[in-house]
Amino acid sequence: MFMKRMTRSFVPLLLVASLPVWGAAPETSSPTNAAKATKPVDELASLFPDTVVAKGKDVKVTRNQVDDELIRYKAQAAAHGQNVGPDQETMMERQILEQLIQVQLLQAKATPADKAAGKALAEKRFGEAKKRLGSQEALDRQLKLMGATEQQVLEKWTESAIAETVLKRELKVNISDADAKKYYDDNPAKFEEPEMVRASHILLMTTDPKTNLELTEEQKAAKRKEMEGLLKRARAGEDFAKLAQEYSEDPGSKDKGGEYKFPRGQMVPEFESAAFSLKTNEVSDIITTRYGYHIIKLSEKIPAHKVSFEKAEAEIKDGLAQQALQKQFPNYLAKLKTDAGVEILDEKLKPTDEAATSGLPPGHPPVKAGAK
Repeated sequence: MFMKRMTRSFVPLLLVASLPVWGAAPETSSPTNAAKATKPVDELASLFPDTVVAKGKDVKVTRNQVDDELIRYKAQAAAHGQNVGPDQETMMERQILEQLIQVQLLQAKATPADKAAGKALAEKRFGEAKKRLGSQEALDRQLKLMGATEQQVLEKWTESAIAETVLKRELKVNISDADAKKYYDDNPAKFEEPEMVRASHILLMTTDPKTNLELTEEQKAAKRKEMEGLLKRARAGEDFAKLAQEYSEDPGSKDKGGEYKFPRGQMVPEFESAAFSLKTNEVSDIITTRYGYHIIKLSEKIPAHKVSFEKAEAEIKDGLAQQALQKQFPNYLAKLKTDAGVEILDEKLKPTDEAATSGLPPGHPPVKAGAK
């Protein structure tokens, strides 16, 4: 919990590695890909040539690059139940263009060491993201939803991680052990973890996930009977995680064997009350919520405690480094643009004050308006 209050994955103005922000395909093709290009594709490209919308030393951004990113962000917003209206697209395009310029400027300053460090950082973050999703199947579903491949995402994350590494080096951001300890000592409340439970559940929904309409009483009765059978099997000692993976209709947890770790106040009351009342390894009765029928197995009760400095130190250093970068970044970026002679050639994409000072939030859909 403390890390959520402390940091938000890197400078907001950069495209960073936070699921589920999936990156677009690389802008340049490899020699192998180029060799596979067909004549019809070449003919189409000549009929609809790409347009350069921004240029400068080490900077060249095309209309297609902006459009590709816009498609990704709109897909991401849709996946979160948000609509992006036409009036919002121009603002998003300006922000996307700003991000692409930033990354190119920083990439141009990358040393071999920066590239190696950025690649390692991106791979680490991607591995952590895969672990959070719970399985390769869950990752594949996310990738399909966003229209990207694993390689494309990793390449985009590597670009951003290299840019981040360059920025830390250029701005000489170095957080000492003493800095981290002072923050820890000065902010004790941020490292208090409430009582939590680690529990797994199986859900059989009583609404149609496609229409969100209630099932008929007959359909609900069939679901209830199916859940009674699953309850018997779970209490007879069958592997609860395997049952969840096979039968649960909760897409957010089934690939992780139905597991969640949560404090009070995050789940619907009936579910929370049941989970916190169980003993370790006990399986609940059938619990009815607005989502449907659940059975819950408690794995662990975690008492309220304070996170130790040793466990928090890396997270604190990262957060303090990001704060330092955010402070220095605008002036540094302005100088980079001036030195590179960056020009925005599309009048519609020239920044307003809002577009020039804001970016797409990492890890979240870029536009909040129009949310369902």
